[in-house]
Amino acid sequence: MRISRRNLIWRVGKATAAAAAVPSLAEASLHTVFGAVGGPAGAGEPGSPLQLGTNQNAYGPSEQTIAAMRQALNFASRHPDAESEALRERIAVLHGVGQDEVVLGCGSGDILRMATNTFTGPQRKLVMALPTFGLISRYAAHAGAEVSSVPLRGDWSHDLQAMLARSDANTGLVYICNPNNPTGSLTSRDNLEAFLRELPSSIHVLIDEAYHHYVEQSSDYRSFIDRPLDDSRVIVVRSFSKIYGLGGMRIGYAVTSRRTADRLAFNALAGNVNVVAATAAAAALDDREHVERSRRLNADDRQAFYNQANARMLRTIDSQTNFVMVNTERQIGDVGQHFRKHNILLPRPDAPLDQYIRISLGTPAEMREFWRVWDLMPAHTMMSM
Repeated sequence: MRISRRNLIWRVGKATAAAAAVPSLAEASLHTVFGAVGGPAGAGEPGSPLQLGTNQNAYGPSEQTIAAMRQALNFASRHPDAESEALRERIAVLHGVGQDEVVLGCGSGDILRMATNTFTGPQRKLVMALPTFGLISRYAAHAGAEVSSVPLRGDWSHDLQAMLARSDANTGLVYICNPNNPTGSLTSRDNLEAFLRELPSSIHVLIDEAYHHYVEQSSDYRSFIDRPLDDSRVIVVRSFSKIYGLGGMRIGYAVTSRRTADRLAFNALAGNVNVVAATAAAAALDDREHVERSRRLNADDRQAFYNQANARMLRTIDSQTNFVMVNTERQIGDVGQHFRKHNILLPRPDAPLDQYIRISLGTPAEMREFWRVWDLMPAHTMMSM
């Protein structure tokens, strides 16, 4: 079975590095209740479970991208060198950087693996938030590194001062997911720049912008690709799995300095991007109309979700992504079991937010089904207030 960025997380959980080796009985129970995010074979066919935990584009890739993938199948027999180089050039032109400042990966998770292998290891440390996208902590633990997790602030932003305090001479990498997964929250650009100025010059910073395209215009947010700093330590990661709808193709990229790109590429697998994925990604970049349409639909779907949650007096975390964190105020295992019984797969909870569930935004019809099933939930599962 192919191990992707997404289903690896759901196989091994989102525990910290200290618990990386063997899942606890509680973790095993949650896996049974919530199931693997990828779902069973044939997911998407009639009768298959509705998956609301994958943070994918509910509307899929554009027709232009699908046509490019079909055409690329004619070249499935050849190695992907030409297509990969063409994609790197296309990304470089898009962002106004040199082609040697672009690194491709088999999903953005592959870039996280390269970064941990490059900048962490025995006697080295990774500093990250809690909760955040947890795959990088697994890679760091596998590399033998210490993982230092810093709780988010009360406003759900990264606690940059606390992360700075945890960053010492042994720290090789700081991971910042912005907007953050699973909370959907932002950390302001001004605060990030101040953090970078104070951070020791030996420490690299990986800024994961997987959900960049979903952010509403805000003075607090500016991409580190669109508004770069003259700082060779900064690695910015983007994914084709979200707004471009190419989660199954496993493709992502990083933009960084030439020197840092060379170091990352040293830990890249040869031919890590296949012909179809590279062709699809290039076509997706060209279809700006689809990106804008997906952004608008997501904004509408997110507001509709808030409306439904408010009508039920549910507390949510303000999101700048294509998912929303909901405080269920219920026993989380009961929630997962209830939805699974009704053929809806939800993600497992993210410690320490064990009353919250991250709901990926589906199509309007899919969300109507979600709320229908929510309203069937037995009242006795409510937690005492």
